[in-house]
Amino acid sequence: ARSRTVGELLAPTSPFDKKCGRENWTVAFAPDGSYFAWSQGHRIVKLVPWAQCLNNFLLHGTKNVANSISLRLSRQNSDSSQKNKPCEHIIDCGDIVWSLAFGSSVPEKQSRCVNIEWHRFKFGQDQLLLATGLNNGRIKIWDVYTGKLLLNLMDHTEVVRDLTFAPDGSLILVSASRDKTLRVWDLKDDGNMMKVLRGHQNWVYGCAFSPDSSILCSVGASKAVFLWDMDKYSMIRKLEGHHNDVVACEFSPDGALLATASYDTRVYVWDPHIGVILMEFGHLFPPPTPIFAGGANDRWVRSVSFSHDGLHIASLADDKMVRFWRIDEDYPVQVAPLNNGLCCTFSTDGSVLAAGQDGSVYFWATPKQVSSLQHLCRMAIRRVMPTSLVKNLPIPSKMVEFLCYQI
Repeated sequence: ARSRTVGELLAPTSPFDKKCGRENWTVAFAPDGSYFAWSQGHRIVKLVPWAQCLNNFLLHGTKNVANSISLRLSRQNSDSSQKNKPCEHIIDCGDIVWSLAFGSSVPEKQSRCVNIEWHRFKFGQDQLLLATGLNNGRIKIWDVYTGKLLLNLMDHTEVVRDLTFAPDGSLILVSASRDKTLRVWDLKDDGNMMKVLRGHQNWVYGCAFSPDSSILCSVGASKAVFLWDMDKYSMIRKLEGHHNDVVACEFSPDGALLATASYDTRVYVWDPHIGVILMEFGHLFPPPTPIFAGGANDRWVRSVSFSHDGLHIASLADDKMVRFWRIDEDYPVQVAPLNNGLCCTFSTDGSVLAAGQDGSVYFWATPKQVSSLQHLCRMAIRRVMPTSLVKNLPIPSKMVEFLCYQI
């Protein structure tokens, strides 16, 4: 089935603007669904109120030139009136933007924050931040409501390829870089760098937190997929199975599954708790053998995203296609065309997929399917129990099978 187009945000073009450098490496939705952000290529990040954006699509059709109603940055402190009325912002980050992530200070479930009496920033419970990872190794932290620059983090020595915030509201940020390290930052402690995670022998392409913030997955060149314990900052295990560079990863909403995308033309769905592959979604047929691990480079998978229903995965490959998969079927349930796509992510409510291409963004409606009772039961129990605990429950073996994701 062909996915229905919802809309598109087109980057402005100018006579002197060269296509090179306009790559859109990153798109993101705020955790509360209030904002959408994307890199327009070069140094520019655009922030738009998502509800307003959707209304524009409905009122004016799918096309929306990104600068049509733009507001320049205001440099004052955020106040309640601005927060109540979201504003559109254009942010000049000063260098090419490779990654961005929203961080929210919702009430903390478990704080890892250092207890220091004095801080430059007092983050309230309604704070919304945007982190941008740059070509020069810097990470800039912005107040979403005002567009004001808050922090400039400067420890990486190479491109900051990916960023992820802990979902627990602690404002712990992890950055992945081409300098072969991951760094852990505490934004509530004025951006103090808490830890350097070493283990990758080559570029780190991506990182993602589990929903309970206890595990971090990092992926990179040379087939690397690593899982880290974020309480002890130690490596739990390496996941082995990919045949080429792994470039993207994301956990399912219940934390029971992990999806990874690779240049070996495959997306794997893992049980991260026991390190086994449960599903393989191929983008080249027949699949390349390990000897030709890269596969045809017009089939490289660039990005992967888990839907919030826990039932669907989106992948984006160099064959000019976006695919929507069900976790229990080995063929796409919907497809959409996209040239030069590099990144994709589901909206906060899971109803829309956004994908970036040449500085612009395209949006599609996601598959609508009612989850089975089995899937709802699995998600409910897997939110609080890893695989080993489920398998040890004092219940009949058929019920254990019912609650486990099976190979």
